[in-house]
Amino acid sequence: MNKKTVEDIPVAGKRVLVRVDFNVPFDKNGAISDDRRIRAALPTIQYLIDHQARVILASHLGRPKGAPEDRQKYSLKPVADRLSQILGKPVAMAPDCVGPDVERMANSLQPGDVLLLENVRFHPEEEKNDAEFARKLAALADVYVNDAFGSAHRAHASTEGVAHYLPAVAGFLMQKEIDFLGGALENPKRPFLSVLGGKKVADKIGVIENLSGKVDRLIIGGGMAYTFLKAKGLEIGASILDEASLDYCAQTIARLGDRLLLPVDVVVANASPWDQPLETIETRIVPVDAIPAGWQGVDIGPDTRKLFAEAVRGAGTIVWNGPMGIFEFAPFAEGTRAMAGALAESGAVTIVGGGESAAAVEQMGYADRITHISTGGGASLEFLEGKPLPGVVALQDK
Repeated sequence: MNKKTVEDIPVAGKRVLVRVDFNVPFDKNGAISDDRRIRAALPTIQYLIDHQARVILASHLGRPKGAPEDRQKYSLKPVADRLSQILGKPVAMAPDCVGPDVERMANSLQPGDVLLLENVRFHPEEEKNDAEFARKLAALADVYVNDAFGSAHRAHASTEGVAHYLPAVAGFLMQKEIDFLGGALENPKRPFLSVLGGKKVADKIGVIENLSGKVDRLIIGGGMAYTFLKAKGLEIGASILDEASLDYCAQTIARLGDRLLLPVDVVVANASPWDQPLETIETRIVPVDAIPAGWQGVDIGPDTRKLFAEAVRGAGTIVWNGPMGIFEFAPFAEGTRAMAGALAESGAVTIVGGGESAAAVEQMGYADRITHISTGGGASLEFLEGKPLPGVVALQDK
């Protein structure tokens, strides 16, 4: 994982193609509602500007299907405008991401200029990692920098294919992700604790397998916990159950013994908040061996929060992926909030692995007290599984 970065190569006067992750959300009026992904790429962009590179940015946005209205709906033009405001200098917007007009714009850039290419997913060849399309992208530049960790688990033309045609290095955001996630897996400060939540055990088996041999303790919360509780022989009412993973859970319980921490009490509801208005739902706090028939677990209980916080308090490194309950609904967010607070106060190296847990930490105001929040949901999960990420593998080694 020791990859060359943008600091290891000369960039002055060079056309530098930077794969960024500008897949930002928009509100109903078509305005960017959260520009964190744009700001996350600023250190790399600013470094290149300061070092007199001619900067060409490439990104995807959403999942355009090729309909004529998609050209407007998924255009990166609003991103160019926002980036221009943040940088305090004009960002040119290309009419496409390949083709003669785009090549002319790329070639006419002056040192320190910035050009944003149009959405690479307007071309189906992007997701097919088409070699000819990758070659056309590469023709725009002299050097390739990948700063889009969130897309590094996909072998697409702009994340992996381009690296076959240009010298390819990591940007600062990519380097930070590799350093923190890689450091946690390879050389963690001990005790090393992992907290896993979310819905289905099947989605996290690879992570559990890879981490269980490395961690000192493993905490399981969220919807996954009910399949583990069922594997222990407990009744879980109408709680989420991943039946196909029951045997796996039983084996994991036997293998990890007291290194595995499961909830001791839970918040249960007599209906799903997804199906029924909150004010009509009845809730109770019950021990895990007393979940009533027909009721479902929606959060970890207060005793579990204390138990998990105690484990967190003594840790040296903590990796957290997945919420502790249905945190989208305020009454069932307390377990996730307690976990975020415990991490923030722990004094450990704390890493939150993208996706819902990252959103929860941001939303609850703990982000500035977490050591590292990964920008990649699927990418950080695959990294934690120990899978090679195509977008990282393709970069030059130091």
